[in-house]
Amino acid sequence: MTRFKKVFWIGGGLAVLGALAAYAVFNELKTSRWQSALWRDFAKGAGYTVEAGASDAIRFPHTGPYDERMGYHDLPDFIRRLQPEGYVVTRQARMSPRLIELQERGLFIPYREKNQAGLTVRDCRNTAMLHTRVPQRAYERFEEVPPLLVSALLFVEDRHLLDAQPAQRNPALDPERFAKAAVEQGLRVLSPGQSATGGSTLATQIEKYRHSPQGRTTSVREKLRQMASASVRAYQDGEDTLARRRQIVVDYLDTVPLAARPSMGEVHGLGDGLWTWYGRDFSEVNRLLVDNAEGAAPTPEALRRQAEAFKQALSLMIAQRRPSQHLLGDGTGLARLTDSYLRLMAEAGLISTVLRDAALAVPLHLRPQLPAVPRPDFVQRKAATALRTHISTLLNVPRAYDLERLDMEAETSLDSQAQALAAQVLTSLQAPAAAKSAGLYGHHLLDPGANPAPLIYSFTLFERGAQANLLRVQADNINQPFDVNQGARLDLGSTAKLRTLVSYLELVAELHGRWGEMSPAQLTALKTSPRDPLGAWARQYLQRTKDRRLTPMLEAAMERKYSANPGEAFFTGGGLHQFENFESSRNNEFMTVREGFKHSVNLVFIRLMRDLVRHRMFGGASDAESMLQDPSDPRRHELLARFADREGSAYLIRFYRKYQRLQPADAEALLLRSLRPSAPRIASALFTVEPDASEARLEELLVERTGRGAASPRALRAMRTTYSGLSLADRGYVARVHPLELWLVGYLKSHPGATLTDVLNASASERQEVYAWLFKTRHKSAQDKRLRELVEIDAFAEIHRSWQRVGYPFESLTPSYASAIGASGDRPSALAELMGIIANDGVWRPTQRVGALHFARETPYETRLEQRNASAERVLPSEVAASVRRALFEVVQDGTARRLKGSLVDANGRVIEIGGKTGTGDHRYGHGSGKAERKISRSATFVFMIGDRYFGTIMAYVNEPYAARYRFTSALPTQLLKSLGPQLLPVLERSGCGGD
Repeated sequence: MTRFKKVFWIGGGLAVLGALAAYAVFNELKTSRWQSALWRDFAKGAGYTVEAGASDAIRFPHTGPYDERMGYHDLPDFIRRLQPEGYVVTRQARMSPRLIELQERGLFIPYREKNQAGLTVRDCRNTAMLHTRVPQRAYERFEEVPPLLVSALLFVEDRHLLDAQPAQRNPALDPERFAKAAVEQGLRVLSPGQSATGGSTLATQIEKYRHSPQGRTTSVREKLRQMASASVRAYQDGEDTLARRRQIVVDYLDTVPLAARPSMGEVHGLGDGLWTWYGRDFSEVNRLLVDNAEGAAPTPEALRRQAEAFKQALSLMIAQRRPSQHLLGDGTGLARLTDSYLRLMAEAGLISTVLRDAALAVPLHLRPQLPAVPRPDFVQRKAATALRTHISTLLNVPRAYDLERLDMEAETSLDSQAQALAAQVLTSLQAPAAAKSAGLYGHHLLDPGANPAPLIYSFTLFERGAQANLLRVQADNINQPFDVNQGARLDLGSTAKLRTLVSYLELVAELHGRWGEMSPAQLTALKTSPRDPLGAWARQYLQRTKDRRLTPMLEAAMERKYSANPGEAFFTGGGLHQFENFESSRNNEFMTVREGFKHSVNLVFIRLMRDLVRHRMFGGASDAESMLQDPSDPRRHELLARFADREGSAYLIRFYRKYQRLQPADAEALLLRSLRPSAPRIASALFTVEPDASEARLEELLVERTGRGAASPRALRAMRTTYSGLSLADRGYVARVHPLELWLVGYLKSHPGATLTDVLNASASERQEVYAWLFKTRHKSAQDKRLRELVEIDAFAEIHRSWQRVGYPFESLTPSYASAIGASGDRPSALAELMGIIANDGVWRPTQRVGALHFARETPYETRLEQRNASAERVLPSEVAASVRRALFEVVQDGTARRLKGSLVDANGRVIEIGGKTGTGDHRYGHGSGKAERKISRSATFVFMIGDRYFGTIMAYVNEPYAARYRFTSALPTQLLKSLGPQLLPVLERSGCGGD
């Protein structure tokens, strides 16, 4: 064969192969036959199931705005956070091997993604209490989208997306657009100033803004990942992609990012975009765009309105390419582009010239700002808001904005029907007629004619569950986000007697445990302090009794008697105090602890607290008695040093507040002005504040403050030598100013801007120096006084620990007997927790607000967690809890809450027993000081249990300036419960919301 023939046949063969290849490419571009088969097979088997228990066949997305907003990316972290709170995974998705393979190859997981999602909070009957959806406005189906909008979107973004042929069309690839973009990108490499269009279809754009890092295409590799992921998603349901392509239109219109606005946040989708940027109602726009679809000529006004709606929608489709530039500016450039597209669409025959001209005549005006958001009804949303805050804490998602965008459902213990009823009743009580109907006017209630509007009422109700205490109602009538049940430290008055009684009986149980097995001889040999009446009583009781069980001893402790006489003064909390009973008729009685609790007699509990404190001071393991008697006991020096540090710090804090806002020179001037003008005082102050001050400076101050200088230079030198050489304590004594005040002004002069922490850290030695006199043994009586204060503080620290074990919410107690009658404050929610411990026989059970969290329903990431591993803890002996319960029921049977006796009956007409403790708090400032008294607040509280099923708190509260107008007592909340209970109980007893 000749060379020519070889070349001919080789060339002809290559030409035929090229023609065949070209035909194949052309045919594939026309039919998508091969790629449809390829991607169909690639996607085959990529699915998931949801089964019981935790899954080892699940993978979570690494990044992407959509996955982060929905919470899919953070789900592993959420699960880790919830597990220590007792939550376990009860159901979770199992991805198929092919789906995992696609994810491991770098593709975005293909599934039917949600266009709308958000936080849903459901009550115990599965009723939605809070239901957020982002975006708020969206299309559900392709048929809902006006054809005019579909045509506009395809013209702007993806003109062949809905072509009927081929049916197997790949929506991820538009050959013409892709080829054009590739050529322009190549030219851009050669000429960097050359502009280039994008080759993305709607399908790949969705992949980009949902799943690519930061919603951007940062490389060719990322673009190919978007295209491959969109292709797999397109063919997941088979080769015919028309249904999927229609869904792409819906997905894009519902979720396209359209910048962000204050008070709205990120804007997603055409519906939210029209409302945010133009103030348009989505339903109205859709109606306008389908009007006259049959071809009937519209009226001029209808045409104008339709043209305006269409132009605004079209502008948002255009703006999505550079949303911040177009929507956050003045809109001029966007208007120009929109007009250009209107003309092009008319030329292409997609819109009529009539609509074009009408739209061109309408100006585009971006909404300058969003309208004020209507103020929510915080009363009705109070429980839902509290639950949302609780969920936020569980997941460590602090912003409500982020929380409400998670694809999550929370199943809670709240009873929304009972909640709504309680909120409605509490709100209605601001009207005199409703307050009167509830019986809230009368003796110890509201005075006749009193205005009920300023009063705040709160009500919290729990139901005992098998594993946890279930929150059923949390309501108040404050139309603010603030939750009075959990958010404040309130003076709740005699409810503190309940905590004191529990501590008392707990101590009796402790003594029983220590001495209960001893023989009479061993008990006789015990040494008890004469200052420990409780220890002495416990020893005597065990010596006499034949029944050594704990319960009889607790009942005997309830029968111990105390005087109710208010005539005694009590040294406590560093001072001498006197207390009063609410009812003066009790003043001359000598009554048991049981009677004192039932009738809430203050002096009985002041004396009971004194016994508790004295036992902690002088009984048990404490040996304070010998320390106070022995001046050489080394513990005295240690405690006195602690006293000096504590009291010195208190003085420094007070002085720092006095001078902290002043310049150093002004602080010094203020100090000097406070001195009585004499040379020794001025010199002592000066050489403390300015240790290096010259004699000339002293002379200047003497002339300025006293009107004359020193008698001679020699006298001036002597004065300087004398007073600069004194100790800090002596200089303070001479100046008649606390030495730490002198030191502080000097320190602030040499350390401008020093913080309180700096001051306290720098003054440790000075605090000890100032109290050096106290360490001298000749001052034993002064030492003993201060040592008793410190030993009392330590005793209260022990009592505080016992209170904390049963739910006391604060870090310290006021170290005074007055804590027994409410001086340390409390919270309604914490009292309810204590009542739950008593109702649960001394066992602390966690409060269950959220029983289950269901994430990502109907996705490959679906995960359900339920609270099942809640741990219970015994914090009180069961005998103590039983004794306290009996005392609580007696308060209602024949005590301060007797108006509730017989007020609740069950469905069979049987009386439901109620127990509880009342308390009235009267917070005043300046009481007994000779100054005008300021009444800061007044509260009345009833902490209760209803039968063996429910418990909670109910409170009435009024703040200044209204507090001085009211004289109500705890009779007010008990009367309110008497009115509210019979209304609420039938709602609570309805089916569907029983204990767990």
